[in-house]
Amino acid sequence: METYNIPPGTLLRVRIDRTLDTKRNRAGDRFTATLNTPVFVAGREAIPRGTLFTGHLTSAAQSGHLKGRAVIGLTLDSFTLDHETYEIDTGSDVRTSRGHKKRNFLFIGGGAGGGAAIGAAAGGGMGALIGAGAGAAAGATTAFFTGKKNVSIPAETLLSFRLRQPVDVNQ
Repeated sequence: METYNIPPGTLLRVRIDRTLDTKRNRAGDRFTATLNTPVFVAGREAIPRGTLFTGHLTSAAQSGHLKGRAVIGLTLDSFTLDHETYEIDTGSDVRTSRGHKKRNFLFIGGGAGGGAAIGAAAGGGMGALIGAGAGAAAGATTAFFTGKKNVSIPAETLLSFRLRQPVDVNQ
């Protein structure tokens, strides 16, 4: 039996086994992943491709309706090799949704412009003013109801983690 010391900074490239997202998952939820690229130490394979890893979500938060970003963070906790489980400490992989500003501006600004055009055609200057306010309100309502953004990481997504502490593996 040989012992391999896998140093901090070693890259672990894994594929997650199921879809994770901010709509269904919460911080603390567990997941499994499969090693995609073997880990070599001094030219010898220390952890073979296909090794099963377990991890957990460090964060999982949905965005608000009109502002805020959805965030999901993952980390690896352990792997099993030859019926032995090895605890590990890795950095996190954090994914964040895009912001709401551009989309909200399009809904609200487009609603205001459309309302002003209709109001102007129907009632002149005062109609344009009333139409712009009504259109902006309609656009804000649309932005609110279509607002929540989620982050999703589909099954089989390739993720990379780095060891923060060394781990000794017996083979």
